[in-house]
Amino acid sequence: MTKIIRNTLMSLALFTILTGFIYPLVVTGIAQAIFPRQANGSIITKDGKVLGSSLLGQQFEDPKYFWGRLSATTPYPYNGGSSSGSNLGPNNPDLMKAVQARVQALREADPLNKEKIPVDLVTSSGSGLDPHISPAAAQYQVARVAKARGLDEAKIKTLVASYTEGRQFGFLGEPTVNVIRLNLALDELKN
Repeated sequence: MTKIIRNTLMSLALFTILTGFIYPLVVTGIAQAIFPRQANGSIITKDGKVLGSSLLGQQFEDPKYFWGRLSATTPYPYNGGSSSGSNLGPNNPDLMKAVQARVQALREADPLNKEKIPVDLVTSSGSGLDPHISPAAAQYQVARVAKARGLDEAKIKTLVASYTEGRQFGFLGEPTVNVIRLNLALDELKN
């Protein structure tokens, strides 16, 4: 019996060292060597100040910025420590109220825009942290942003096109626009 306990404890110690220390150090080292920006959270900085991560959405409500997807995280939007969807089904009255409220906010922010509102502007993503919107959702907001900034719509459309990311590897997913990167580029834009 003593031999079994000793072997068990030795196995526990060995696997603790291997899987608890050596493996994480090797994986972290490889990630830092090959993908240092991604391994460190894809942090966006300006003038030495951290502005956010290109992997996490942020709340934008000012009409001069592009708005991202809704976030269902609690207790505040885009809470990285509470990644989750709303789990509300398509017939749930709470989901319908949230969609109607967002539609109303979009219509009030740009009353002249009679275009169909893209679905990703009125629903949240599965994680509640998605930093991307569709190119259609960005195009829907061009007139409002241009008006709020006193800029030509064509200039904003060109900026949106330059920040539109294609499908991953050319065939996976759909084209997207990273909202925080686009909004930072807007702040750099001159009349």
